[in-house]
Amino acid sequence: MLRVHFEAEDLLNVTFASEPLPLVELALALVAAQRTDEQAVFGRWRSLAARELPGRVRPLFDLLRPDGDNPHFVEPYARSLEEGLTVIRDRVPFLTPEGLARAATRAPGSPSWLRALWGQDREAWDQLDSAIRSAYDVLIAPQWPRIRQSFQADVAWRTRLLAAHGIKACLASTHQAADWSGLVFEVDRPPDYEVRLGGRGLVLMPSPFWTGRPLLDDHPDGTYVLLYPALTPLPLVSPDRAEGALDALLGRTRAAVLQLLIERRTTSELARDLDISLPSVSEHTRTLRAAGLITTARDGKAVLHSATALGVDLLHSGG
Repeated sequence: MLRVHFEAEDLLNVTFASEPLPLVELALALVAAQRTDEQAVFGRWRSLAARELPGRVRPLFDLLRPDGDNPHFVEPYARSLEEGLTVIRDRVPFLTPEGLARAATRAPGSPSWLRALWGQDREAWDQLDSAIRSAYDVLIAPQWPRIRQSFQADVAWRTRLLAAHGIKACLASTHQAADWSGLVFEVDRPPDYEVRLGGRGLVLMPSPFWTGRPLLDDHPDGTYVLLYPALTPLPLVSPDRAEGALDALLGRTRAAVLQLLIERRTTSELARDLDISLPSVSEHTRTLRAAGLITTARDGKAVLHSATALGVDLLHSGG
């Protein structure tokens, strides 16, 4: 379980990141490519990534594992690829034996390359540089406008949610297992991690690639960062300009689901009306439910979904 202890000062010091960061998104994209959840949304994207990523990217999978709990040096908070690669190189002296042991234990491949990397072997570091550049060229550079669109739409929505309903509703909507116990923000998913903000505040950073529970990280400026799944994952972001604010935020299919749920509908009815699969409907309704936009109840064998007051409010505001 993730447990984040807030103080009164922290509640007044929750902000949003100003923009997505390329190497953070690259790390999360490589993680997403290895995960097996959210198949209805990410399945085709994963298959495409597996075909397009060149073999020289392979070493990155020894560093970046599917749970997202990975070495920080390879996902710096930098605003460009070149700046990020410089930061990674500068962190060489801070790679500890403990970090090597942990990375080697988690790596699916041979630990010899990791030992060379930690030993500051020039060829290993050139290999890392090449792997990052190649992965960036395939996964991030061509999709950067869509990554920004997902990021900006999520921040716009949660900023409005924060203003209208407060910080607790804003954070609780970041994951279906998220909730509050007093001043403690909790997400009932492994691994166990507990932190006291102690007045340092919290920066919220959505990612269109991340599909797991929110991740907590230290920012170089001393604050904490909460990385969480953006409401619209990358595969659902339209490559064309969104037709409206609601499509930009949710993606066209998910927006259509919410619009239909002005009237209560079953999972089967949604699948029929939108001509999509039942697993796809389940993925969409689960995300909308986690965001507090719909409710779900069982009536015998049927599962019924309907928009909440917050969902209706979003539909009205989105036109």
